[in-house]
Amino acid sequence: MGRDVFESSPAARAVFDAADACLSDSLGESYGSTLSELCFEGPEENLRPTDIQQPAILTTSIALLRALEEELGDLAPAYVGGHSLGEYTALVAAGALDFEDAVRTVHLRGRLMQEAVAEGQGAMAAILGVGPEVVADACRRAASETGLVVTPANFNSTQQTVIAGAAAAVEIACNKVRELGAKRTVPLPVSAPFHCALMEPAAVSLAPELEKLVWKPAAPPVVTNVEAEPNQDPARIPGLLREQVTAPVRFTEMISRMQELGVESYLEIGPGRVLTGLVARIERRARRAHFSSLAELDEVRDFVTGNVSS
Repeated sequence: MGRDVFESSPAARAVFDAADACLSDSLGESYGSTLSELCFEGPEENLRPTDIQQPAILTTSIALLRALEEELGDLAPAYVGGHSLGEYTALVAAGALDFEDAVRTVHLRGRLMQEAVAEGQGAMAAILGVGPEVVADACRRAASETGLVVTPANFNSTQQTVIAGAAAAVEIACNKVRELGAKRTVPLPVSAPFHCALMEPAAVSLAPELEKLVWKPAAPPVVTNVEAEPNQDPARIPGLLREQVTAPVRFTEMISRMQELGVESYLEIGPGRVLTGLVARIERRARRAHFSSLAELDEVRDFVTGNVSS
């Protein structure tokens, strides 16, 4: 993950080097490796813990961004946004947060999220083929029946919603939503039930650390997970990120809002292309591209060159 840009782009290499320096003590003690070594060489099981996964994805995404800027110059987007962890990437891209602070913060965020719920006690599942209102109804019924937490966690498209909560309640909600017409329910291989009330201990512990950081005005504005509205005000960012830990990711509304604001083209930067696929489901007319490796550089160059709204 990220090896090709590390080897070919001085700007990307500087990003990985900075991340290695920030996390050298904690990762050296736990894994005997740097973050870049874990990204490039694995083993995969060492990348799965969320306190490693979050800084690894953030670092690779920003390295790809810097490599792309090195090739194409300023991309000049009208807005930026991200999905969950990706909001931190968006804040770095918008100049609202220094990269080194972001790496340290998401490493802590991952650890706090992992510690908030005992292993095996929480779960997440993707619900496919019904609208979010049906999913929310199934969650309410399961929560009422069990007395446990289960709620929508990611509104990914009009036909895909992820739920999170106590494992027993998630299982019952999946059974109920299939009865209500869902085509499929897919358990997700996650280490904690993100974006639900069970994450409140993580949110409480993360909040003072967010307040200590130096925040700057976001330019361009960041369309936030919590409100699905653009924000530039640095004073509001810590509170929004604190709330984001327990609140659902309103990705469908984020894309719809950007469309209302005149956005016609979306470029996903980072490992994978999941968000590009979600955008296609939310707004079929949108122009879409993704940049996850150097092999896609020519395609992205053509996309950006022909871009009239970003």
